[in-house]
Amino acid sequence: MCSNIFILYVIFKPLNNVLFSLTIFFQFLFQFGRTEVIDNTLNPDFVRKFILDYFFEERQNLRFDLYDLDSKSDNLSKHDFLGQAFCTLGEIVGSLGSRLEKPLIGIPGKKCGTIIVRAEELSNCRESVMLQFCGNKLDKKDFFGKSDPFLVFYRSNEDGSYTICHKTEVVKNTLDPVWQAFKIPVRALCNGDYDRSIKVEVYDWDRDGGHDFIGEFSTSYREMSRSQSQFHIYEVIFFTHTLVTLLSCLVDTELSFLDYIRGNPSQPTSLHYMSPYQLNDYAMALRAVGEIIQDYDSDKMFPALGFGAKLPPDGRVSHEFALNGNPQNPYCSGIEGVMEAYYQSLKSVRLYGPTHFSPVINHVARYASAVMDGSQYFILLIISDGVITDMAQTKESIVNAASLPMSIIIVGVGPAEFDEMIELDGDEERISSQGRYAERDIVQFVPFRDYIDRRGNHILSMARLAKEVLAEIPDQFLSYMRTRGIKPGPLPPPYTPCPPQAIHPLLTRRVSRI
Repeated sequence: MCSNIFILYVIFKPLNNVLFSLTIFFQFLFQFGRTEVIDNTLNPDFVRKFILDYFFEERQNLRFDLYDLDSKSDNLSKHDFLGQAFCTLGEIVGSLGSRLEKPLIGIPGKKCGTIIVRAEELSNCRESVMLQFCGNKLDKKDFFGKSDPFLVFYRSNEDGSYTICHKTEVVKNTLDPVWQAFKIPVRALCNGDYDRSIKVEVYDWDRDGGHDFIGEFSTSYREMSRSQSQFHIYEVIFFTHTLVTLLSCLVDTELSFLDYIRGNPSQPTSLHYMSPYQLNDYAMALRAVGEIIQDYDSDKMFPALGFGAKLPPDGRVSHEFALNGNPQNPYCSGIEGVMEAYYQSLKSVRLYGPTHFSPVINHVARYASAVMDGSQYFILLIISDGVITDMAQTKESIVNAASLPMSIIIVGVGPAEFDEMIELDGDEERISSQGRYAERDIVQFVPFRDYIDRRGNHILSMARLAKEVLAEIPDQFLSYMRTRGIKPGPLPPPYTPCPPQAIHPLLTRRVSRI
């Protein structure tokens, strides 16, 4: 079962001038969350977002209830019910631009207004940024004072519209405000797209909710992140030209539990830990399988690819990069060359999820599709410690590759559950994708932990692993050749030893004198 994470943005077009609060119920069974309260406006645009797991194959029911707050009580029966809307998460995701507009119902004979819900798939960006702004000589809007300015941040959507993502606090009675620093996830600002436009509007706060517009400016996360060591000044454009300055921009990465468990190769808890005394599980699997396979390769040159890392210099996430750092020539000389490239890559890249198999499978498949005459056969060794996060794409890639001269060996390392990887091994049931079944079984999966010698004999562990994962390769090779009627090439002429050369007498005497 494959899930995607979506974030919901909610806007109302009600007919009542009230204190608005929205309550969302998931699957109609439990209250999923509530928005903040917005007062004195006919068109509240809620800032609070709701993050949901989206499953294409499931019906995920949603109910939105709108209330007029009469007190500070959390009990909804203490407040005035203003209407509700029903839909599914699939309706929102499948709507044009993932934007759904529905009328509010629930009060007979009364038009309750309209709800607009927008969904956007979240990126895997885990960066957060701490921002602080100040204003200079802002426009004076209050008759008896100066201004009470605040900022509103909007992220741009794929359809060109904007969605509110943050509001600063109000700084009272000043034209030169310094707003408090605030921390916000980068995916909330731009969904991980560093060049996506971010619009910032400047307002003068009014008690009646009719805030006065001072001006606006646009930026991007990439532009702001370049200002980590210096101020960045924005010209606020409206009728007058005033300035807003970005005082500081501090980028931080939200670390997960798995980052601490496996993300730092310098820590002994990492499965990539480079101990001076013994090989890690990745290195043992590489050597165990590679040292046998390389005997059947004529030039002993192996392309070695990594997946799931941020690459220098810009931190781009890649699921198909050359371990030796040379994308034009990822080949390594022998298994020793592969091992060296692996160790060097751990020093230059930053390990990063999720776990995608399909890019490397497709990479090898492109080569295999060019040599279908049986003169070459490709074996892809994948070593991974995580749950597959592109399962549907991986199945599709394997089904396509099953008609090519290639086999795939998957070795699972570490303590994770490998149920999805077991599913890829077609021993019990042939793998399929979108109604198509793989032409033949080309995948062999084993968890390395099942073959580790309990007494710590790593040589024995590697021998057991190699025997298990390579056992099916000859049958997979033969199944490809036989189904295509490919016959073995002609045998080379039999070896005939040359007669021994006659030894010159002078040479014999010279040798005898030494």
